[in-house]
Amino acid sequence: MRNFILAKPVDMSGGFKDFFDTIGLTGGGLVTKGIAAVIAVIAVRMLLQLSSDPKGALRKGSMAIGTLFVAVVLALYGGELFSTVTEAKG
Repeated sequence: MRNFILAKPVDMSGGFKDFFDTIGLTGGGLVTKGIAAVIAVIAVRMLLQLSSDPKGALRKGSMAIGTLFVAVVLALYGGELFSTVTEAKG
């Protein structure tokens, strides 16, 4: 019988830092993803609360789509955008 190894063992004795390093997130990246998720939830809530007035619905809908766009950009590029702020040069 063959011995199949699907993945090499990873030492997780360092706790959360080791875990986030394995998935490619730093502490700042995790916070940025969390903020983007909260903004996305707010944008979806804005979309669900559109009024029946066409002019008001168009204005509120466009604001909600813009907010959702900001959340997506923050989720995709937030780590690169804020990396210059968190990495101070000494």
